[in-house]
Amino acid sequence: MERSRLVFSGSGGQGVITAAIILAKAAAIFENKSAIQSQSYGAAARGGSTRSDIIIDDSEIYFPKVIQPNILVCLTQESYNKFSAIIRPGGLLLVDSKYVTIEKKVDAKHIALPMYDTVIKKIGKPIVFNICMLGALIGVSGLIKPASILKVLETTIPEDFMEMNKKALSLGLEMGKKEKY
Repeated sequence: MERSRLVFSGSGGQGVITAAIILAKAAAIFENKSAIQSQSYGAAARGGSTRSDIIIDDSEIYFPKVIQPNILVCLTQESYNKFSAIIRPGGLLLVDSKYVTIEKKVDAKHIALPMYDTVIKKIGKPIVFNICMLGALIGVSGLIKPASILKVLETTIPEDFMEMNKKALSLGLEMGKKEKY
């Protein structure tokens, strides 16, 4: 496996950091990969800028920060404007089409999916937007197995919310598989 360097970005309250933790746990615990995750917040916890770095590899990881991601996820226009320039040439730039308008010319495959709108239409609660995004990312990239994400969710999410999270993951996978990277 080639080293995957990811940056998830958005605003506080969107679950960006939770999604990054779930992805790193899934890779490390259920796929026997080396994985790290780190995060930074803006001035305000809710609504402020949020960034989480994830590195996944078969070998040891010595530096926990992503300088030039090969996968960048932006869930707000502010995060897109701030981070789109750091993507590695030829990388994958995944955005939510409701909140992000692709403006800059960067050497990356741009994929805009209606993740938020799909979650609202099919589930009715925005709380699983981040899980839909994870599904879309996995569908597009094939980075890890969806079953690994489900195993982490089963140990993390209260049972009352499992069905909603499974549905959100499935919706994201469906969208992502149509846009293979």
